[in-house]
Amino acid sequence: MENSILDELKESAAVLNTFINTPSALIAIKNATDIMVACVASGNKIISCGNGGSMSDAMHFAEELTGRFRNNRKSIAAIAISDPSHITCTANDYGFEHIFSRYIEGVAKQGDVLLAISTSGNSENIVEAVKAAKEKQMKVVALTGKDGGKLADMVDLEIRAPFTIYADRAQEIHIKVIHILIKNIEQELFKLNLI
Repeated sequence: MENSILDELKESAAVLNTFINTPSALIAIKNATDIMVACVASGNKIISCGNGGSMSDAMHFAEELTGRFRNNRKSIAAIAISDPSHITCTANDYGFEHIFSRYIEGVAKQGDVLLAISTSGNSENIVEAVKAAKEKQMKVVALTGKDGGKLADMVDLEIRAPFTIYADRAQEIHIKVIHILIKNIEQELFKLNLI
C-alpha cells in the first residue's frame, strides 16, 4: 500500500511539473486574472459553474472571493451556480443540459465573467452555459483537461490541465489554478484600492 501511495503522489507531481513547464498555461492564468479584475473593477461579478468535483471547485472559487482567502478585505462579487432548488427545478422542467444556462439567462448581465469548469471540455450543460454567456456578451474563462473538448474553441480563454486519462489529475491542477486566481485577483484589486 505504501508504494501505491507514493506512486499516486509521484504521478500527481509529474502532472503538476508538466503544467509548470507549459509557458502558455502560465500566461493564460495571468490573462484570466486580468479579465476577472477588470470585471470586478467595473462593478460586475464572476459566475462559476461545474459538475461534480468541478462544482465543488466552482463553489470554492466563489466562496473564497465573497468570503476570505488569506487576509481580511472587502467581499468580491462572485457566485457559483449551485442552488439545488434551481438545479432540480431546471433539470426537471428543461433538462439537465440547461441547469447553468437558465441561471445565466436570469442572473447574468453584460460585463460579467463566467468561469466554466469541465475536465473533459465536453459537458453539455457547461457548453450551454457558455452559449448563454456569449449571448449576454460575457467573457468566458474555462478550466479544462484532455484536449479541451468543445469548450476549447468556444471560450475567450482556456486554461487546460495536461492530458491524463482520469479527471482527478485535471481537478488537482484546477484547484491550484483557482487558488492562484483568487490570490492574484485580491492583490490586483487591492492595488486599485477596490478592496
